[in-house]
This record gives sequence, C-alpha cells and structure tokens, in this order.
Amino acid sequence: VAQAVSAQARYSLPDISSMATPCKCYAAMSAKAPLQPHTIERRAVAEYDVAIDVKFAGICHSDIHQAKEEWGPAIFPMVPGHEIGGVVSAVGSGVTKYKVGDRVGVGCMVDSCRKCEDCRSGEEQYCATGACMTYNSKYKYKHCVEYNEDGGAPTYGGYSQKIVVDENYVLKIPDGMDLAGATPLLCAGITVYSPMMYYNLKASQKLGVAGLGGLGAMAVKIAKAMGVEVTVLSRSESKREEATKMLGAHKFVNTTNEEEAKSAMNSLDMIIDTISADHELGPYLGFLKKHGKHVVVGIASKPFELQAFGFVPSRKTVAGSLIGGIQETQEMLDFCARHGIDCPHELINAEKINEAYDRTVKSDVRYRFVIDTSTM
Repeated sequence: VAQAVSAQARYSLPDISSMATPCKCYAAMSAKAPLQPHTIERRAVAEYDVAIDVKFAGICHSDIHQAKEEWGPAIFPMVPGHEIGGVVSAVGSGVTKYKVGDRVGVGCMVDSCRKCEDCRSGEEQYCATGACMTYNSKYKYKHCVEYNEDGGAPTYGGYSQKIVVDENYVLKIPDGMDLAGATPLLCAGITVYSPMMYYNLKASQKLGVAGLGGLGAMAVKIAKAMGVEVTVLSRSESKREEATKMLGAHKFVNTTNEEEAKSAMNSLDMIIDTISADHELGPYLGFLKKHGKHVVVGIASKPFELQAFGFVPSRKTVAGSLIGGIQETQEMLDFCARHGIDCPHELINAEKINEAYDRTVKSDVRYRFVIDTSTM
C-alpha cells in the first residue's frame, strides 16, 4: 500500500474483537447458475479491520462474466460485487482512518502483497504477485487475516449485508454524496478516471467514449468536468439523445453512419473503449489523431484482431488500463464530490438480480443497477 505498511509488524498479533458472524447474501452456486439467497460467514474484526454494514452494491458487467465463468475457472459459491457502499459498524483497536458511523466504500481489491514496487507506489491493482480481488479470489498472503495453508480463504463480494476489510483497502465516501449513486464509482468511476490521469488528458483535448453503459456514462461526466470536449461513439442511434441531452456529451457519432464516421476521422486525442461485448478495434483507430491513444477498459470475452497499419503509420497507441489504486480511487471520489458527479442508476431489490443480469447484457439499463441489500 502507498503508506508503506509493514505486514509482518502489523499482523503478528491479530486482535479479534468479536466472533465471526453469519451474513445474508446472494451467490452463484456454480458456473452460469442463477444467483440465489445464501449465507456466508464474515470474519471476526481483527486489529486493523473495518466492519461495514453494506447498504448498496452495484452490478458491474464483470460480475456477469465471472458468474458465468467466461474469464476462466472461478471459485464457487461466488458472491459477486466490487462496488460496495455502506456504513462502518465496528473497527479494530488499531484502526486510525475510520470510525463507527462513517460512510465508506470498497472497490475491486481487499488486499495485495504490499511489498512490490507497484503496491508501494500506490498501484495495488498491478501487484506483481496479484491483488486479492474483492470476490472470486483468495486471501493468499500470510499477512491476511484469512490466510491459510490451502492458499487462503475465498473472498466474497458486496452482494451481501456485511463485509470486513482491512482499513487500507476501504474508501471514504465524501459528505454530501448520495451513497447509492456513489457506489458504482468504485469500479465504473475509477476505471475511466485512472487512464485519464495516467495519459494526462487536458481540457484542451478531445476525448472519444466508445460505448455508453455504466463506464461510458461515467467517462462522459468525468471528462466534461475536466473541461474536455467529449464525443460519444456508438453503433446505436437510440443513444444519441441520452448522450447529448442527458449526459451532456458535446458530440455523438453513429459509427454505422458512413457520413458521420467520415467527418469524425482524425479528430480525437484519446478514446476510452468501455465496450465489454466482442468488437473490432480497427474502425475506432481511424477516429484518432496522430499520436492518439485508444485505451481499452471494457474486457470482451474474445481476443482482438488488429492490423498493424491501423496504428503504426500515425504512431497511435493501443493500451489497456485496470481500475486504479486505493489512493487514486479516493482522489476520484473526492473529484466527483467536488463536481457533483454520481452514477445514474436503477435501485433494485435483491430478488431482481438475475433479471438485472439479463437486462445488463442487453444494455437495458441507465446506467447501473444498484442492489438495495436490505432486501436480502
């Protein structure tokens, strides 16, 4: 972690302040199975732990990919959810960052090695030996409270009523932000904010946003707040009004309209590609200026095919970006709070999760489903 935590010093004598507690949740019991009510145990609160009463959990498209085991072998039962908003219910005796009653969030990670260059520089998502993801992962490091000789207990995510997380992987939800609207920012927000920061996107530049789901909507809102000119690139004409009128994008290009697409060629400094469905990259590269950057943040299930002449002659860059570190995620939340940004969402009861999965695959949501966990 960026604060240079000494894992050995901090975790030699865990302070258990309560017994492990049963927790209601929704889980996929096997690959492609519908999610169903389930009960897990959350660990006792150790010295540096923060116990959270989960109030809201966002549904990310990656939840669906993993529950369907589309990204490789997965751990079942699986409790998805890495967009988690709640209220602190208890803290360990060594916790200094949070207190009972604080509004907090948990994103895509709940631990990491804490020793490698990436962890020490605040980019825990690129941990050299792999971060402990919020679900479908294991507490694999010896400093983890739930480490065991079998490779660590499995992690369970936010489709649940409680979670216990080390304080270094908890985020503060700024005062004044709607908790349900802030929750999706913990994945959708940071996923688009991080590449904007890394590639130093400036107010004088022009950004293309490919796809207009949860990630795309947040890319439009965040880039607009930075003063960037935003163009939404979409195959769906039905997205035009919501892109320009609801979200405030400056321009909209229907990529299936030959005349519109031609007029937008060589016009953008950067494209953030949020599309999680299988698609070709080549057609989008034509929209970039010389030295332009196409950053992929939506993860499709099939490999890309890419012709070198699409990017070599104009020194264009095709890159990827994965969420953001803990410090940067907090910076993103603070930025969004200052600019009045949250994620437009549809609040659902837990019994609607499977229906929400189906609708998400069909792009039938504006722009995130958020689960009211009190309904579990």
